[in-house]
Amino acid sequence: MGLLSEGNPLSWEETKALAEHVRQHGIEQFINLYKKLEDRTGDVLKWGDEVEYIIVKFDDEKERATVSLRAKDLLPQLQEKEVADPQNVKSLWRPEYGAYMIEGTPGKPYGGLLAHFNIVEANMQYRRAEATTILHPGEVIMSITNFPRLGCPNFTSPPNPPTPQDGVTRSLFFPDDVIFPGHPRFKTLTSNIRNRRGEKVAINIPVFRDVHTKIPVDNSSELEPNAAKPDCVYMDAMGFGMGCCCLQLTFQACCITEARTLYDQLAPLCPIMLALSAASPIYRGFLTDVDCRWNVISASVDCRTREERGLEPLKNNKFRINKSRYDSIDSYLSPENEKYNDINIVHDKELYRRLREGGIDHPLALHVSHLFIRDTVSLFSEKVHQDDENDTDHFENIQSTNWQTMRFKPPPPNSPIGWRVEFRPCEAQLTDFENAAYVCFVVLLTRVILSYHLNFVMPISKVDENMQRAQRRNACLEQKFWWRRDVGVPADLAKQNTDSTDIYSEMTINEIVNGKDGVFSGLIPLIESYLSGMDVDADTHCSVQQYLKLIQRRASGEISTMASWMRNFVTTHPQYKKDSVVSEKINYDLLKTAYGIQTGTIPAPKLLGGGNVSKTNENIPKAFITMMSIRDLN
Repeated sequence: MGLLSEGNPLSWEETKALAEHVRQHGIEQFINLYKKLEDRTGDVLKWGDEVEYIIVKFDDEKERATVSLRAKDLLPQLQEKEVADPQNVKSLWRPEYGAYMIEGTPGKPYGGLLAHFNIVEANMQYRRAEATTILHPGEVIMSITNFPRLGCPNFTSPPNPPTPQDGVTRSLFFPDDVIFPGHPRFKTLTSNIRNRRGEKVAINIPVFRDVHTKIPVDNSSELEPNAAKPDCVYMDAMGFGMGCCCLQLTFQACCITEARTLYDQLAPLCPIMLALSAASPIYRGFLTDVDCRWNVISASVDCRTREERGLEPLKNNKFRINKSRYDSIDSYLSPENEKYNDINIVHDKELYRRLREGGIDHPLALHVSHLFIRDTVSLFSEKVHQDDENDTDHFENIQSTNWQTMRFKPPPPNSPIGWRVEFRPCEAQLTDFENAAYVCFVVLLTRVILSYHLNFVMPISKVDENMQRAQRRNACLEQKFWWRRDVGVPADLAKQNTDSTDIYSEMTINEIVNGKDGVFSGLIPLIESYLSGMDVDADTHCSVQQYLKLIQRRASGEISTMASWMRNFVTTHPQYKKDSVVSEKINYDLLKTAYGIQTGTIPAPKLLGGGNVSKTNENIPKAFITMMSIRDLN
């Protein structure tokens, strides 16, 4: 979720009055940090994953599933081991936006050894088991991207009514009590985003049109005619987006140059991984025509005013801003990739000039001054006045509320932590096996990119186009994506690329992942080529091959994405009326079945295939595990 400062939150009017103060001092903090650490080298690869979970409560007698608002009760218990001995824990737990959500990470980051791939799934299993032991009867934790009936009547346990006329959300559907109550940041962000925008956020996701689907979908367009669209599922609160779960990765690079390289090279991969991990086709109890959460979250925190959105002439605001603060990146960071920044990068020219005067090169100064067109939307009274030589909270305040597909993360001041990048597009997968597979696939790609000096970079406009295609229904199989044909593959694979007349081609996910003769060698063949030159022990080799097989089969369509599996479950349910409605009973059966798959009691050949029993080994020698806490990579 980002920076979780402690203190007393300021009102929006107080925060707004200090917006320029935060911007100016945040820039100075970044310049000072950069000067101290730009030449830092020698850090080793460390990486970690973050998995977010939803606490689901089943009422088997009434055949209902709800979200259980007990995260505040669970977190202190889950954090007891960390409090007692922070250097020797297997898992770390943090709050998330929803009062029904928790986030788990490994207790220590993984390193550069291939053997670490053999303990990723085991650690995920440990986390899930650890949380499960303290749940109440009927409660389970599930790594699903979105609770299908979030915002429907009585979707919480205990039940809470929405309060459209007052509170921080003023939502027709999403009660304030569903926001995590244990940290003031979450409600402060919700209130301030709404106040800054000048109206409630408006999320309109096209409904899936079945034989009997009603248009208008419901009475939302009557209740809020200026916001709700009749052929869309309408949502009006930050919680509909930030209440979704995801799977994220953070990498520590050896130096700032390598971090910038990883940032640039992974950016074109973001839409590919979004489509490949698609897991959320249902919102507010309706099947929609999308498979992913991304645009839902983007709209849920869109604090741009009408002027900034181009709906009114600029008068009180400085910029027309093309995207929400939660969206895809707008520029590459490495100087050699500047020519691919082919969209208008809205940035604060005064701050850009100050960054250049402070010794920051053009692409990095452009990136930071672009982030800083945003106001702070969460400020604590204790954090207003800071020492710009040693503090970075003002910089992180704005940096951490620019939620983009990639995040470039400077080292914290006075810390052993190095330059990092965060990979943010993936949807949460149902099982630990799947989550581990996606994590290891992306980590292996970073090793391949750096070892083979590959170049995935393409014009940012094509990456943006891919992000929208990635969210369409069944995009994994039916959409084509811009991809670079010649990425600089090793000689033994280059023979497959017989025609590079066009630098970029539109390819399917299958062609990008598994390869297309004469066009692109494929990401998995690149990984396999890399592994063939490495000394891999038998257990690790077995685990990695199972993970790659899952990715390979999902890309080819041999097995389904979670989104396609869920959509098929709903549309073939005996009580489905071909009206796009996911009823209480359908939702209960869907989640009960998903939970059975998660626990291994229900087979799922269409989702997972066969032969996917992990052979990961948690007993890797302790010397292999670095002692730096994973929270420092976040």
